[in-house]
Amino acid sequence: MARIADIERVMEQYVAYLEVQKGLLPNTLRCYSDDVKKLLDYTSAAGLTVESIEEADLHNFVCTLQDVGIHPRSQARIISGIKSFFRFLKIEGYIDHNPTRLLESPRLGRHLPTVLTVEEIDRMESAIDLSKPEGVRNRAIIEMTYGCGLRVSEVVSLRLSQLYADEGYILVVGKGDKQRVVPVSEVALDCVAEYCSEVRNAIAPKAGCDDILFLNRRGGGLSRVMVFYIIKDLCRLAGIKKNVSPHTLRHSFATHLLEGGANLRAIQQMLGHEDISTTEIYLHIDRSLLRREILEHHPRNIRHRQ
Repeated sequence: MARIADIERVMEQYVAYLEVQKGLLPNTLRCYSDDVKKLLDYTSAAGLTVESIEEADLHNFVCTLQDVGIHPRSQARIISGIKSFFRFLKIEGYIDHNPTRLLESPRLGRHLPTVLTVEEIDRMESAIDLSKPEGVRNRAIIEMTYGCGLRVSEVVSLRLSQLYADEGYILVVGKGDKQRVVPVSEVALDCVAEYCSEVRNAIAPKAGCDDILFLNRRGGGLSRVMVFYIIKDLCRLAGIKKNVSPHTLRHSFATHLLEGGANLRAIQQMLGHEDISTTEIYLHIDRSLLRREILEHHPRNIRHRQ
C-alpha cells in the first residue's frame, strides 16, 4: 500500500483520472472534487487520515450531512463522489480495502418532470414574431430543441458542420464529449434553412463562431441563459403557467415519442442516456396518461359518473 504523503497531489491525480478515464466535464469535476474535500475536512477535524477511514467514519459523516439539513439529493451526489474517490484510491494502491463498499445513498423519490402538450408547444411558436430576425432564429431553436430532444448546452454548441440536412440527421456532442446521431424532422430542417438563409447569412460571425449555428445579433454564440429567457418569454406570451425551461422541451420530446409508440431503447439513444433507467422515468408519465384515459373513457367509469 502506497502511503499518502501529499493529499493535495492525490486530489490532482484523482481529478485527472476523472477527466481522462471518465470523460467528465469541468462542472462535474469541480463538484466531485468539492464533495471529497467536504469529507477530508470532516475527517481531518476528527484526527483521521485517508488511509485510516473506516465505514463507521463514513456513516458518521453522512449523519452530519443529514443533521445540517443537506437535501437527500445532494447527499446522494456527495456519497457518489466519495465512492468514486475511494475506488480510485484502491485502483492506485493507496488503500487495501474500500470502506465505501456498503455505504448506501438515501432513497430518492422519482420526480416527474414538467411536460408541455403538443398544443402548448404550438402556442409557443405562434407567439413568436417572425417579422423580426431573432424570431426566425428562435423558432428554429424551438424546433431543434423539441424536435431532436436536445439539451440546452447541445443547442448552443450545435455547429453547421454537424448538420446533415440531405440525410436528415444531426451529429450531437453531448455530456462527456460523447457523440450521437439524432434524426431531424422536415419541419425543423425547414426552420433552420429559413434561419440560415434569411438571418444567419446576414450576420458577421465573431472569431471562433464561424461554424456555430445559432448566433446573437452581434455574431457571437448564444448562452444557455439566453435560451432559457427566450423560452420563458414565449411561455409568458402564450399564456402557459407551467414552470418551463429548455429541458422541458427535451422532456416533452421523449414523452410524446413514447405516447406515440416509440421504442424506449430508441428514445434512450436519441436522448444520449447511458443508463436505460434514466429514460424509464418517461414510462411513469405514460402510465399516468394511460390511467387518465381509462378513467375518462372506460364504460364502467362513464356509467359511474352518470
